[in-house]
Amino acid sequence: MKRALISVDEEMALASSSITVSSHNSRMLVIAPNWIGDAIMAQPLLQLLKQNYPHRAIDVLAPSWVAPVMRAMSEVDHVIESSLKHGSFKFREYLSYAQILRHRSYSEVYVLPNTLKYALLPWLAGIKKRIGYRGETRYGLINVMHHDNRRAPLPMTKFYAALAAKPKTQFALVLPRPVLHVAPAQIETVYTSLGLSGSSKLIVFAPGAEFGTAKRWPASHFARLAQTIKQAHPQAQVVLLGSPKDVDVCEEILSLSPGLINLAGKTSLDQAIAVIAGAALMVSNDSGLLHVASGLNRPVIALYGPTDPEHAPPFSDVAKSVSLHLACGPCKQRECPLGHQDCMQKISSEHVWTLLQPMLDA
Repeated sequence: MKRALISVDEEMALASSSITVSSHNSRMLVIAPNWIGDAIMAQPLLQLLKQNYPHRAIDVLAPSWVAPVMRAMSEVDHVIESSLKHGSFKFREYLSYAQILRHRSYSEVYVLPNTLKYALLPWLAGIKKRIGYRGETRYGLINVMHHDNRRAPLPMTKFYAALAAKPKTQFALVLPRPVLHVAPAQIETVYTSLGLSGSSKLIVFAPGAEFGTAKRWPASHFARLAQTIKQAHPQAQVVLLGSPKDVDVCEEILSLSPGLINLAGKTSLDQAIAVIAGAALMVSNDSGLLHVASGLNRPVIALYGPTDPEHAPPFSDVAKSVSLHLACGPCKQRECPLGHQDCMQKISSEHVWTLLQPMLDA
């Protein structure tokens, strides 16, 4: 069982005790990406590392908003929660975490973020083997360096999984897919605490997108789809899920289609993962929660507009990626540069229903 996340001071105290200090070469570290979706797409790397080094424990250093996802990965032995913020750098903070890492005696580290500061951290910790991509010109800090082809970038799962092999070597084209685990008892506990029924079909809508509004399917489309579902399956529970940033769009959907269960901003990520784990199906924009559902192997309908469905597709056994493949896309912009957002506006709720209906009936 993975130890609960603890503070820096507690981590320091434990690091200096015999409980957590490991013998040399028995423990490796992975520095997780800063985004939920990226963290899930890095999971095949953890599977490959566990296959290659079955007797080594794998620790993960992860920001607090990503840590619950890492706890749902069976390959992870221990999660060190980081308060290091994306986009900021405080040298003293990095020294504190470097001291924690130094005490845990890692044989090697896989640095998944491409920024200079995350490569600095294991160097400060004295970890001898530091594996990662060149990123922000990190020569010296990364001493087992991989290079990505920017003209033909790898899909995200292969991008991370390639770090398990030596630089410039071929690796298996068929990779293990991301896998998350949630215990049935945890699902039941969360459903009870949130007032959800475990006996009625539950469909999750994830209408948010951290990247920007261009990735969002319109609230009116979600509302019409919810009404169609409720007409065909009156007992079904349609749940709106998202972060506090998604409260407004979920409230808009609820105003257009009353009777839905709005949990946006009301759950922790641990709870959201459990809700998705027990769901019959998810309809989602290209977002972190989409990849949570994919990692849990839930049926998903993934809606893509300004982003490329081939770059970060869902991996569930039952999955549909919806993209209109317009001439103006994928533009990869946060806001529609043409002002019309046709790539999402023109995906009709009726079209999504034709994909969703057989999934629900099955």
